[in-house]
Amino acid sequence: MIYFTFDPRPDLKEDLLKSFPNEEFVFSRTVENTDLARAEIIVTYGEDLTEAHIATAKNLQWIMVASAGIEKMPNAAIAARGIPVTNVRGIHKVPMAESVLMHILAHYHSLPQIYQYETKHEWKRNLKQRELFGSTAVILGPGAIGGEIGRLLKGFNVTTIGCNRSGRDAAYMDKMVCFDELKSVLPAADIVVSVLPDTEETKHLMTAQHFDAMKDTALFMNFGRGSLVETNVLIEALTENKIGAAVCDVFETEPLPVDSPLWDLPNMTVSPHVSSHSSRYLERSFAIFKPNLEKWRSGNHEELENFVDLTLGY
Repeated sequence: MIYFTFDPRPDLKEDLLKSFPNEEFVFSRTVENTDLARAEIIVTYGEDLTEAHIATAKNLQWIMVASAGIEKMPNAAIAARGIPVTNVRGIHKVPMAESVLMHILAHYHSLPQIYQYETKHEWKRNLKQRELFGSTAVILGPGAIGGEIGRLLKGFNVTTIGCNRSGRDAAYMDKMVCFDELKSVLPAADIVVSVLPDTEETKHLMTAQHFDAMKDTALFMNFGRGSLVETNVLIEALTENKIGAAVCDVFETEPLPVDSPLWDLPNMTVSPHVSSHSSRYLERSFAIFKPNLEKWRSGNHEELENFVDLTLGY
């Protein structure tokens, strides 16, 4: 039995049922122990499973996560059982890259100020507008999402510098550095954007010293995980004008507390963790799940797409 801990759109459910007429699917909005005990495969967003659920699911053989992040899952309990986990790594690249580019262009061409003037019916032209053309961007995590951001930026003649744990070459990056070398390339960056996952290596990777090394006009963007930088460090960088501005879609505490100073900082844009949202999200997720299910039923378990290393967190 295949147990969904969420209820997909009717058209997607109908397609699954037609594609796999011999499968038993259970679609639920909650995680119910009675069904879990029979589940061979669980499909989840990764935020609703607990150690108790894993213990109850005695027939569980595979977990499909309809998300890229797994940091909120009971990974130790899953690993102890040797249960393989796959995710939908790569499906976020289009909406997230478009969102990042939207915020960059809005910042460079003063769109927030234009909108403010419009609401006040004010015809003012004292806007600080710059060209993105010819600038330099440092992209932390140049994988599927970071690579797509790099590809789009290339259309604006932006020099791209990628940064990952190994420093190995990545698509659409003019130069690559490892985490230890990050500080050396920050002085050249007009834009610093992170799409890194939440791992032991990336936790608080960005420190006050990194912001000290950046231009005071630089735009910092965090679209990966809030654990990248301590909130107080980010607030200090903005209030002391170490950087020009920040746009964050993720935060250490979510939802961002209503009394957080970040809401009111004039050089801060708060995005409520929506950059990956898309009307095609589940459509793309199922495009990965369906071939994987066919491989699973054919016994080709080792050929599943997007295996997750629970020890690394991605």
